[in-house]
Amino acid sequence: MSNPASPPPRTPSVQAPSAQPGRGRRRLAWPWRAAGILLGVGIVFGVLHAATLWARDGALKNAAAQARGTAQVNAALLRNNLDKFRALPFVLTRDVDVRAALQTPTPGLIASLDEKLDTLSRGVGASAIYVLDRKGLAIAASNWREPATFVGVDYQFRPYFQGSVAHGSAEHFALGTVSHEAGLYLSRRVDDAAGAMLGVVVLKVDFRELEADWRQSNAPIFVTDEHGVVLLGSIAGWRFGVLAPLPPALAQSLRTSLQFGDAPFQPLPLRPPLLPVSTGQLVRSDAALPQIPAAAPLLHTTLPIVESPGWTLHLLSPVQSAIGQATANAQLGALLAQGALAAIVGIVLLRRHRQRERAHQQAAIHDQLTALVDERTSQLLRVNEQLVDEMDERQRTAARLHTMQEELVQASKLALLGQVAAGVAHEINQPVAAIRAYADNAAEFLRRHDDGSAQENLGTIAALTERIGHITGELRAFSRKAGSSVGPTSLRDCLEGALLLIGPRARRQGVALQRPPADQDYLVQADRVRLEQVLVNLLQNALEALEGRPDGRIVVAHQDLGATVQVQVGDNGPGLSAQARARLFTPFHTTKPEGLGLGLVISRDLAAEFGGELSAARPADSTAPPAPDGGALFILTLRKASGRDFASNLPHGPNP
Repeated sequence: MSNPASPPPRTPSVQAPSAQPGRGRRRLAWPWRAAGILLGVGIVFGVLHAATLWARDGALKNAAAQARGTAQVNAALLRNNLDKFRALPFVLTRDVDVRAALQTPTPGLIASLDEKLDTLSRGVGASAIYVLDRKGLAIAASNWREPATFVGVDYQFRPYFQGSVAHGSAEHFALGTVSHEAGLYLSRRVDDAAGAMLGVVVLKVDFRELEADWRQSNAPIFVTDEHGVVLLGSIAGWRFGVLAPLPPALAQSLRTSLQFGDAPFQPLPLRPPLLPVSTGQLVRSDAALPQIPAAAPLLHTTLPIVESPGWTLHLLSPVQSAIGQATANAQLGALLAQGALAAIVGIVLLRRHRQRERAHQQAAIHDQLTALVDERTSQLLRVNEQLVDEMDERQRTAARLHTMQEELVQASKLALLGQVAAGVAHEINQPVAAIRAYADNAAEFLRRHDDGSAQENLGTIAALTERIGHITGELRAFSRKAGSSVGPTSLRDCLEGALLLIGPRARRQGVALQRPPADQDYLVQADRVRLEQVLVNLLQNALEALEGRPDGRIVVAHQDLGATVQVQVGDNGPGLSAQARARLFTPFHTTKPEGLGLGLVISRDLAAEFGGELSAARPADSTAPPAPDGGALFILTLRKASGRDFASNLPHGPNP
């Protein structure tokens, strides 16, 4: 017990660190936070810009690959269109009618040749087929019926005539001097058997059908010659335009040759100017093109036409939608990635900030605790002396408490003994009265010299005194204090002792007692006196519950559970309410007007002292309910004293 005069030890209080330094640090951190925000914004826009460039390059590469395939397809169409015409001039150089008309240009032969050339031109789809003599004069033509016929026109100045004379064949793209329609001229020299020149066969090809097909595409397509002059294409206004301004001397030479008529050779309306050979060049049109808005980016792709030296196919593919979709996807992906990265960085920074704040707080607390340790140490030295004294006092108090507990158990036992005293007194009065009667009879028999009857009465008196001794011996054993030893104890003997004590009250109340078979016994780990007290308490509670009930019944049963034995004490009384069951083993809680609320608490503690357990359950919760009509059921679980149960007739005479 602590000394009331000594003050209680003072518990040190640790104050939180002051907020003033924290506010100063926050004021200093604002410029750094602003710089960090600006840096973060810059990084976001930088990553978006890099993602945009990367996506734009990827989209352009994909568009360039697709444009390359499209250009190859269109170049193949152009080659196929030309290949079907290139063989016809060669075939005509071997034609008999052509040779005959060149050797002997009579009106009949010329007329027959005109008809033949007209039929061939319509059959193959050529613009015109005509035959020139040695001087370049057209003597026969497929358009001989038309007003603008080539017959009689001198073509000696044309490069395709001069090339055929010099090399045997020639190809020349030019604007017609008579028809004023552009086309490709395919020419072949006609020789006689000796190899002397007879004339030249010319076939003119126009590309109106091919250009019409190209116009169906949303990408402008055109063909240029070696000087960069547009020969044909899907945009009619670009014909005879140039990729880049021509040198004045070259422009004058082309105008003099009448190859392109009086074309002004205006550069194409594209910025920047197209390169002669390009793959991946981006250009924009100054004006709107068919299906393409002005200033839309166009991917320039070129492909040389090998069969026509100097010719180059140009394809301008719109890439605005592809670039827009690719950049949008890339920017969205970049934003998502940056958002995830920002979340991770934010979590890391927040944790680091919290750890730093926690470290500052812990450092401040540590400083304060260090200052308090010395003060607390001196206090502990003083308190330690007080604790030693208090420990001695508590040990003495614990000893007194144990003694009081023993006395409380004994008091509870004596209280039970007082409750059963009336019934036991009635049990003793009956044999005492009988002894008096038998003694008087024995005296009368002795006076009559009836020794046999006197001996019989004296034997009956001895039996009655033995019965009184058995009852009083059980009372003496129950009333004395129990020992502290726990060992093998006969459960049957303890139960019979308890039934002997409460039997008179049960008979007085008219309560039927049902007990286990007399030949069934178990050795359990217990103290006999305390185990009897527990059983008497349970039976006494059952009798109190059956007070005033005409058909009262108490059932005591055993149940072997292997290592333990259950003793079930049940009655057919009103049972236990949920509220009473919840506070059943609470000290000083009782439902009886004159009860103290300690009987069940003491019984549970006594059972726990020798390793047992006392609990209350509904009869339906047991595998063998002792009271079929309901009521309360108490289960006392005891440990067996040996590994096996046994059923033996142990001698159990009167208790000493």
